[in-house]
Formats: sequence, C-alpha cells, structure tokens
Amino acid sequence: MFKLPKIFMIYLSLNLALLGMIVPFPYHWQWIRPEWISLMLIYWVFREPARVGVATGWMIGLCMDVLGGVLLGQYALAMALLTYLAHLLRNRLRFFPFWQQAFVILVLVGIGQLILLLIQWFIGRPPRTLLYWSSTLTSVLLWPWLYRIMHFCERKLIYN
Repeated sequence: MFKLPKIFMIYLSLNLALLGMIVPFPYHWQWIRPEWISLMLIYWVFREPARVGVATGWMIGLCMDVLGGVLLGQYALAMALLTYLAHLLRNRLRFFPFWQQAFVILVLVGIGQLILLLIQWFIGRPPRTLLYWSSTLTSVLLWPWLYRIMHFCERKLIYN
C-alpha cells in the first residue's frame, strides 16, 4: 500500500469539501447540506495548525465564492474568521469528549453561518426561513463521524 504526503491529503480533503458544497442537491434537501468546508477546516486546524491557518481559510472561502457565484469575499471572510477562532480554541478543545467538541463546533459553524447571514442581509437577500440554520445542526451531527473517518485515513494513508 502506498502512503501520501500530509500536505496532499490536506489539499485533497479540502477540495473534496469544496466539491461537497457545490454538488447539486435536491431542492427540498438543500437546507440540510452540512458545511463541509467549515468542518474540514476545523479538523485540519486541530490536526495541523502550522499548515492550515487563516490564509488557508481565506483562500478556500474565495474558491467557494467563485464556485458558488455569490458576492466575492463573503465566504472568504466567514472561513477566515472561523479558522482564526478554531486556532484560538484548538489547544483546549483537543482533549474534550466528542459531545463537548460538538457544542464548540456548533458555535464555530454557527458563527460562520451568522456572518454569511449578515452579509446576505446587508445586500438585501436574506433567507426567508429558519431552515437556514439546519445545515449547522447537520454539521454538528456529522462532526464525530467525520473526525473518526479523517483520523483513520490520516493514520493509514499518510507517511508524514
């Protein structure tokens, strides 16, 4: 079995998260799409803080802005702030059990969603329903699974 460099795994997982955010979803289910980019950025900030930082969050956010066809900079701002807050909390959060981590993930992803909501509100296109927040809850429910899957892949596929 071959092993991958860690930086390749980081870029691959972030690109898969971008793909997960732009793949078409049925209209009635689009509200429960997890925030894959936020979850992946948080995971890599916890695991590799020297390689994934605010600049990475900003660049991934800009890619999402371009791919999503939204106001340029709104995802970039949200992801940069999310990565910054994750960096502040990473030393304390690593030793928490999953249910406490999930609460902090709820707050982090919720702050990212709140920034996006405020920007959409300022430009005159706010969401008209409370279902906007359901993707945050879906992300929190997926956090323990995503963490375990990524940790398993990191142990089995990475040599660095």
